[in-house]
Amino acid sequence: MHILHVVGARPNFMKAAPVLRALNTWPAAKQTLVHTGQHYDFNMSDVFFSQLDMPAPDVNLGVGSGSHAKQTAEIMSRFEPVVLEHRPDVVVVYGDVNSTVAAALVCAKLGVQVAHVEAGLRSFDRTMPEEINREVTDRLANLLFTPSEDGDINLRNEGVPAERIFRVGNVMIDSLVRLLPVAERLPRNGFPERYALVTLHRPANVDDSEVLRKILESLVAISQRMDVIFPVHPRTRQRISGFGLDTGKLRLLDPLPYIEFLAMQRRAAVVVTDSGGIQEETTYLNVPCLTLRNNTERPITVTMGTNLVIGQDGDTLLAELSNIIAGKSKKGSVPPLWDGHAGERIAEILQRL
Repeated sequence: MHILHVVGARPNFMKAAPVLRALNTWPAAKQTLVHTGQHYDFNMSDVFFSQLDMPAPDVNLGVGSGSHAKQTAEIMSRFEPVVLEHRPDVVVVYGDVNSTVAAALVCAKLGVQVAHVEAGLRSFDRTMPEEINREVTDRLANLLFTPSEDGDINLRNEGVPAERIFRVGNVMIDSLVRLLPVAERLPRNGFPERYALVTLHRPANVDDSEVLRKILESLVAISQRMDVIFPVHPRTRQRISGFGLDTGKLRLLDPLPYIEFLAMQRRAAVVVTDSGGIQEETTYLNVPCLTLRNNTERPITVTMGTNLVIGQDGDTLLAELSNIIAGKSKKGSVPPLWDGHAGERIAEILQRL
């Protein structure tokens, strides 16, 4: 069986690595790895391959940045010849980025089977481009690998036949479990004992100058009481500079490689984010997480985990951070099947089918 994997952005790499590794134990599996180049900065892409012990991509489409329409179309036009040349039996796509839906569309039109890892997640907010990508990919996929029960329920409610749905657990947690011991051995490099860790990249938070200003004001205010460490996404850095916003005593860093960022999460008193994957990682690590969004496609991180979805209001952010400083942080538990073996379960299903 020839299995072709498509990755394009850093969350994809953490999800694909365990599946690639598990399938390597199957002699009958030939694997091809295609990197669309959707993320092309070294800290956002290449270093992840080395840290996750992933093979170098067999094909790099070199798409780069662009509008959603342009990027998706460019991936499709460059990916179609790859599929026609390699003729895989199944194409595995990951998550909810533009590379995911573009590859699924190409394969559906060519009659190639698609397996979607991290299927069934829904925010029910179509103003988020990722929600469109999730819905379209799941409608086209032949095999849907879900991380939690809510994914199964969403797919069944949308009419997906039960025999196409497989709950396998969370592949991102596979990478976390494998590399956490390495992260825990990293030195602190001068970072304080107690700090808040921040990531921001979603357009709703960083493209509106007033929303971003209020978030930064709250973070600057809390930095008088606790260190705030902020690895800044390139898009966010551009907006902060372009809007002329004050970052006060915030410790701004370049984006961190996976292991270094995992170490920062592990040691943080609280994580403030608008990322989906970080909601999951903090739940596994039992670190309080404040999500600067009005909804989440990962509700299990709220119902079982350490996550609080607090909207985009700066005053609410400041109040919740103050609660955590006062020792009033949310406790959680690890969801079922988030055990480090999801990749193995996916490989077993692909072999069986």
